[in-house]
Amino acid sequence: MKRITFLLVSLLFTFSTFAAIDIRQLEPSFWWSGMKNSELQIMVYGKDLASTNVQITTPGVILSKVVKGDSPNYLFLYLDLSQAKAGNVNILFTKEKETKNMIYELKKRTIDPLSRKGFTTSDVLYLVMPDRFANGNIANDNLKMKNVTVQVNRKNPNARHGGDLAGIEEHLDYISDLGVTAVWLNPVLENDMPGGSYHGYAITDYYNIDARYGSNGDYVRFIDKTHQKGMKVVMDMIFNHCGSEHIWMKDRPFANWFNFPDGYVQTNHSKFVYFDPYASKYDTKRCVDGWFVDAMPDLNQRNPHLAKYLIQNSIWWVEYAGIDAIRQDTHPYADFDMMSQWCKEVMTEYPNFNIVGEAWMNETPGAAYWQANSKLDKDKNSNLKSVMDFQLMGVAHGAFHDETDWGSGLTKIYETLSYDFLYPDINNLLVFLENHDTDRFLREMPTNLDVFKQAYTFQLTSRGIPQLYYGAEILMNGDKRITDGDVRKDFPGGWDSDSRNAFTAAGRTDLENQAHDFLKKLLTWRKGNEVIAKGSLKHFVPRNGAYVYIREYQGKRVLVILNGKSAVNTISLDQYAEILTNTTQGKDVITGKMVQLNKELTLAPRESLILEL
Repeated sequence: MKRITFLLVSLLFTFSTFAAIDIRQLEPSFWWSGMKNSELQIMVYGKDLASTNVQITTPGVILSKVVKGDSPNYLFLYLDLSQAKAGNVNILFTKEKETKNMIYELKKRTIDPLSRKGFTTSDVLYLVMPDRFANGNIANDNLKMKNVTVQVNRKNPNARHGGDLAGIEEHLDYISDLGVTAVWLNPVLENDMPGGSYHGYAITDYYNIDARYGSNGDYVRFIDKTHQKGMKVVMDMIFNHCGSEHIWMKDRPFANWFNFPDGYVQTNHSKFVYFDPYASKYDTKRCVDGWFVDAMPDLNQRNPHLAKYLIQNSIWWVEYAGIDAIRQDTHPYADFDMMSQWCKEVMTEYPNFNIVGEAWMNETPGAAYWQANSKLDKDKNSNLKSVMDFQLMGVAHGAFHDETDWGSGLTKIYETLSYDFLYPDINNLLVFLENHDTDRFLREMPTNLDVFKQAYTFQLTSRGIPQLYYGAEILMNGDKRITDGDVRKDFPGGWDSDSRNAFTAAGRTDLENQAHDFLKKLLTWRKGNEVIAKGSLKHFVPRNGAYVYIREYQGKRVLVILNGKSAVNTISLDQYAEILTNTTQGKDVITGKMVQLNKELTLAPRESLILEL
């Protein structure tokens, strides 16, 4: 009887020991041995951890420091893993006479970091807003989250519509068959926010997929299946801000975890302050530290523990899920030095990786400033490999809808490209006609495809890395001035209740099929085409409304001729003699017809020719 009583007392003591030290969360929940950066930060969250002592009892793993937050509920453990081997790590937490042993897993790396290859000029990205593409699992539509339960309402353009990872996965064949080679998803991490936050840019958990899209396992499976289709996956990340329902806002690790911690102060969006020689400290602070909206508090990346957390989070997703590249949202709004360090650490760990930053600058010098090794900043280096070409996007919206030959129209395209000398790496520009934040290239349904074909002919044969926005291939249109939701419409056929299925030819109109087939043919031809991916570019000043350029690589040549006029146009070919020497004809990539290149060439209204010479 005494022995039984002793055992019961021991069990009760053990239970009380485990209950007293209240550890609710460790981030990251596991890590890997053999990383190039051998320092690991573990953020420990729980009730009243400040008075807890921590020890590591596993050989080869050194606890280099323990940092207590301003909140008593956070500890930041810094581990030296330079001598660590894969396996379990014992982390011993002691508080007064009570003890808790946490087992932390160090996994063995199974994939060579050099094999993590980001997108290049050989790729074409297909941007998908998960909530608006397809609903593959209706069971996750109206889940009860930790903070809110948001009902699916497809009648409301600003509400959640129910699209998810399963829906995208079901249509990977459609995406692959189109001819693109990489899929960029708008953010899929948890957005446990009121109002829907269907866009994904108000993150409330940096280590978990939003349950309404699926699970972490679903995301890994989606990436694996995308890789099996021969396509890459780009993950959208946000370091500038989080969602207001994040635990950090309710229980701040440090007083300076957020910028303007006392409450919402609107950013002035004046990204010019980085290179403006006359910029005031006031304007600089308002740009970098100001909030986008009151539901997205601005993170202070100057806090070294937050900086380490975010850098590790990126590497964790690369290693865990196998993503191929990162698109960083609102890149210039975060601290320059921290973002530079982030790019450097990711690229050091994965030398063949790629990161593209959303540096929304409407002038070429502004965008060129943000690319790694920029000639425009002698003192600092962003280390950002790729930037988005917003300047060209803005020009293209006007140029392809305007037939004026001088001062606008295709001349503006020519003029914009003439400033490319400012970029340190012209091959790492993301070139696009539209995305989730802009007007659709087509604000309304067109009556013919002349402008559509011309714009996409240029995008897919010029310099840089092209990015399409879901539905472009079926003429999806929208006007941001109406509402953001107008440029983020549901893909027809992504829901069982839809009246038609545009994923199939039978569900598309004749004009939509023409657009789809045109893009598919062009994308298929572009795939693996080294002339377009690696070739030199020479262009001519637009004359008589025609813009002409040539791509050349290892003796192969592709000539592109765009008629910017909405009328029949006859152009003289004498002015292009330097690229047409001994060339009398070329084969049109789209129609397969031979085009004679003699003294003159007559072009149909808005005709676009892609000629293999």
